[in-house]
Amino acid sequence: MYKQFALLLTASLVTISGGLARADVTLPSIIGDGMVLQRDMPAPIWGWADAGEKVTVSFAGQTKSVNADDNGKWMVKLDAMKANTSEQTLTVKGNNTVTLGDVLVGEVWICSGQSNMEWSVGNSLNAKEEIAAADYPMIHLFNVPGHLTSDKPQEKGPGQWAVCSPQSIKGFSAVGYFFGRRLNQELNVPIGLVGSNWGGTRIEPWVSLDGFRSVPELEQLATEVEKLWTEGGNVNGRTPSAIYNAMINPLAPYAMRGGIWYQGESNGNEGISYHHKKTALINGWRKLFNPDLAFYWVQLADFQKASDNPAGGDGWANLREAQRTSLNIDNTGMAVIHDIGNAKDIHPRNKQDVGSRLAQWALHQNYGRDDLVPAGPLYKSLKVEDNKIRLGFDHVGKGLMVGTKDGLSVATEDKGGKLGRFAIAGDDKVWHWADAIIDGDHVLVSSKEVPKPVAVRYGYTMNPRGANLYNKDGIPASPFRTDNW
Repeated sequence: MYKQFALLLTASLVTISGGLARADVTLPSIIGDGMVLQRDMPAPIWGWADAGEKVTVSFAGQTKSVNADDNGKWMVKLDAMKANTSEQTLTVKGNNTVTLGDVLVGEVWICSGQSNMEWSVGNSLNAKEEIAAADYPMIHLFNVPGHLTSDKPQEKGPGQWAVCSPQSIKGFSAVGYFFGRRLNQELNVPIGLVGSNWGGTRIEPWVSLDGFRSVPELEQLATEVEKLWTEGGNVNGRTPSAIYNAMINPLAPYAMRGGIWYQGESNGNEGISYHHKKTALINGWRKLFNPDLAFYWVQLADFQKASDNPAGGDGWANLREAQRTSLNIDNTGMAVIHDIGNAKDIHPRNKQDVGSRLAQWALHQNYGRDDLVPAGPLYKSLKVEDNKIRLGFDHVGKGLMVGTKDGLSVATEDKGGKLGRFAIAGDDKVWHWADAIIDGDHVLVSSKEVPKPVAVRYGYTMNPRGANLYNKDGIPASPFRTDNW
């Protein structure tokens, strides 16, 4: 009897002492060993502890303290720091002490989208050679594992940092890696790449409620998400905001310079509505991470059989136009890749050029590389001259050319070649294939069938193969149309 009483007393004391024990300080997964902190802007460090518990964060000569709020949440912001390639230790001290090693300071980018962003280095062109050469200790990788959804924004999610090496790179986003590799090579600072992607997904699940609310045309989607917030319910990879809630929100408010985005195939039948959703995506992510978050996306590649119809408008033509239209959003850019796709494969293996062209935008627009033209020619202006139309372009760079590209080689001038995939129409709105010639920094477009032209389309079709206008910097022009018919 005495023995049973003693056991009960011991159990009771353990229970009481356990109830009085203070909770350990915990951190989100993105605050971990091997992380890269964003340079030149305040860097939030946050987590959870007992309500009212004092938490102290120390890093690189800085010490910041704060008391956890009534819900046990706490956050400090480290003062803006310069890039640092020396691995340092960050400590978080509350009831317990958490020590994080191998912390660098540099540039941080999120890499997101559907399957062409999820597509790994191991499945890309020259995979064996690329993996063997992926020894970049100043590039650190954080990947959100699995495919996750939630009806409400989550604070916690899985993932961990890894140093870029032949062992760690194989399964990481190829576009993200080739983007980050070029930044590292040209900026000579640490690069943190945060991968969060899911093949086959539409854009709506990646958009936050705040993003939907910011675009009047998307009021119905905002209402749908608000209902989920208040009533809950089953969600999946197609539910608006569901992926954002589980795979993006837990990363916030980690400081980042920008994001790269490769998605659109699953919204391929859309036009201007995709522009509205892209605007909502960017607005929501900027509210979450950084109001000045740079954002660069990939225009969809050439795919399926080319059409002989000069009017075009088939397949992804309107989606690409919506992607081009979205360039009216500040601090954005678009990598044009209709010259490196595969008509028989929706997952073109050349991700090296995709990543490099995205990096070209960032280098020019965010890192002061004025010597680099950020993109290929982008349609700017139209002027009717008798029976011809004169087209003007932004990003002419070193000049316009008829270009040709083979594999990973740099595009070169086809001096005997002719411009292709230009179509022209008059007031009758009947389209004809056109003759197009380069005239200085302009292109002159005409057809004997159209004596009084009013509009031009270029590469405006599912597969623009044969559209060969480039600048002499080796980057192709985006497909476009000048009409709104």
